[in-house]
Amino acid sequence: MPHTGSCLCGQTKITITSTLKDQVLCHCVDCRKASGSAFGSGGLTKRDGVKIEGPVKTFTLSIGPGRECTRTFCTNCGSQISQAPSAFPDMMSVKTGILDDFVKLPIGAEVFVKDRCTALKALDGVAQFNMLPGK
Repeated sequence: MPHTGSCLCGQTKITITSTLKDQVLCHCVDCRKASGSAFGSGGLTKRDGVKIEGPVKTFTLSIGPGRECTRTFCTNCGSQISQAPSAFPDMMSVKTGILDDFVKLPIGAEVFVKDRCTALKALDGVAQFNMLPGK
């Protein structure tokens, strides 16, 4: 099933035709700062199945030795659209809050729970990881 969405101002639109995995809530410092909230939420999908149209800009930051993450956002309203870690060259994480049907997407995991806000509790039945799985 394709997923569609847009930024806050509606100028940047996204269409996902590849499989979108469960949502992942990330509590790392970078996601908190980028979202301006207690965590970021994203869904992993293949880059070649994502079409982004509208005014966007990218920002790339180092996330460890030899690793980078490129974040894409709308240049008009600043809404985050996606992020693409260099460790997964064929994949990207789409910010699920911009999707029209995000409330129907299950949450499959929480990552960097060691950095989670103490006011937030673990979600029942959701996998919990102190780092990224496999790291």
